[in-house]
Amino acid sequence: MTQTQDRSPALLAHWDPEDERFWRETGARVARRNLVVSVVNEHIGFSVFTLWSVLVLFLGPDTGFSFSAADKFLLISTPTAVGALLRLPYGYLVTRFGGRTWTVFAGLILLVPTALAAVFVRLPGTPLWVFVLVAATAGLGGGNFASSMCNIHAFYPRHRQGWALGLNAGGGNLGVVTAQLAGLAVLAVAGDTHPVYLVSLYMPLIVLAAVAAALWMDDLPTLQHQGSAQRAALRTKHTWMLSLLYVTTFGSFIGYGFAFGLVLREQFGFTALQAASVTFLGPLLGSLARPLGGRWADRWGGGRVTLWMLLAMTAGSAFLYLATEASSPVAFVVASTVLIVFAGVGNGSTYRMIPEVFADRADGAEHSPAQISGAVIAIAGAVGALGGVLVNLAFRFSFGAAGSAGPAVAGFVVFYAVCVLVVRAVYLRKDRPGSTGRTRPEPA
Repeated sequence: MTQTQDRSPALLAHWDPEDERFWRETGARVARRNLVVSVVNEHIGFSVFTLWSVLVLFLGPDTGFSFSAADKFLLISTPTAVGALLRLPYGYLVTRFGGRTWTVFAGLILLVPTALAAVFVRLPGTPLWVFVLVAATAGLGGGNFASSMCNIHAFYPRHRQGWALGLNAGGGNLGVVTAQLAGLAVLAVAGDTHPVYLVSLYMPLIVLAAVAAALWMDDLPTLQHQGSAQRAALRTKHTWMLSLLYVTTFGSFIGYGFAFGLVLREQFGFTALQAASVTFLGPLLGSLARPLGGRWADRWGGGRVTLWMLLAMTAGSAFLYLATEASSPVAFVVASTVLIVFAGVGNGSTYRMIPEVFADRADGAEHSPAQISGAVIAIAGAVGALGGVLVNLAFRFSFGAAGSAGPAVAGFVVFYAVCVLVVRAVYLRKDRPGSTGRTRPEPA
């Protein structure tokens, strides 16, 4: 066991978190160390991923740019789309190269989007297509989520995965908040003419996080055998049903988090500083709530908690529609914030559903339930991130067609209601009084 000492940035010779003695004597300490560093790197990745949702607040006449609301929604949609597409290969590549090795590489490559942004936000008159390409590179930060979650999933025993995955994802999601708070600080201190200050904050942090991964993370032998499990997971109907649920929860979290400030500017005439001063509230509370979703799901079952959150999101989005139609900025801010919090809890419970659903399922003798679960985590993360794209595109088309967020929000109400029916019909129909509340789907 010499390779599983507390500091061993190398390939671990043995890893069996389901062995209680191993977990107690060695595993818990090593897993906790990897989790802490993973959260730091995922946090930085999410911050870079979020940068353009803040930078668009700076791109006005004062800085030499004249982009429309539709142009700005396109800019904040682009990193989300690229990040979603990258999550599947990132989920595979971490199994190919190992958690430590891939985290270092995926962290350092974030210098590309930050350096490009630092150059072009200082060039007034830069055409939209150039900014779209630069914003696309920020999607690299979104890919980090899938590799980080696959890696941490392999470190923890099944009965602790809800809490561990919730902490990992919640700590990463807080990167949305810190980017927005950093933007608020720049706006408050330097005004809306110095967006380069915001970008420059992250370059040294990217390097420090990558160094921490090189020093204190490990590569797992069990993780390296999960790559082919993705192909098996793609053939399972529950992979796509769970991905649909994650489109709803995470898509709402990231979509509203990115679009919130811009909607306030376009719908209610907020200044950049006014918008930035409230947009961080929802992502902050939603990120902090995500581990609770995992913990509650550990206790009551992922399907049951996810159903509760989807019902709450349906009601919250209905209230948001009324606030939009009534042109009440206070009600809109409150409803959006509460909706993002419900989505944050749902993120944690939906991810906890994955190991529950596949606990007794394996692809013949080739893949274990843990390997299939890890693969589904990557796939669901990739598909779910597309929900953020859909939210921002819905707002883009809504403002283009009606000059208001109302039609987009009305569509969200219907979509959430459909997902409520999916969870109830597929994952909870066997529940009876006195049951554990664990997720038990019909066989595929």
